[in-house]
Amino acid sequence: MTTALIYALAALAEIAGCFAFWAVVRSGAHPLWLAPGVLSLIAFGALLTKVDAEHAGRAFAAYGGVYIVASLAWLWAVEGFRPDRWDVVGGTVCLAGAAIILYAPRG
Repeated sequence: MTTALIYALAALAEIAGCFAFWAVVRSGAHPLWLAPGVLSLIAFGALLTKVDAEHAGRAFAAYGGVYIVASLAWLWAVEGFRPDRWDVVGGTVCLAGAAIILYAPRG
């Protein structure tokens, strides 16, 4: 599995897990939503261990940019709120930063 795919799946798992907690605590959803939320968060952690990076901190830092972009996609796809141009600009900057962290030549 490629790093980009692992990050995308990890972001989906993390956001879905966190959203389950949000739905229960903030939106009054039934507490049983926490069960799939916890499983999603476990999948998130497991997926990040599959990233081809020498150090965990670097893998996590690069993932942060992917998470931001995925969160904006979630905002639009699931919550029905379209990101504005500043969301898109910020997400692009974060994704560029993630690419630099992960793929920059190291000497």
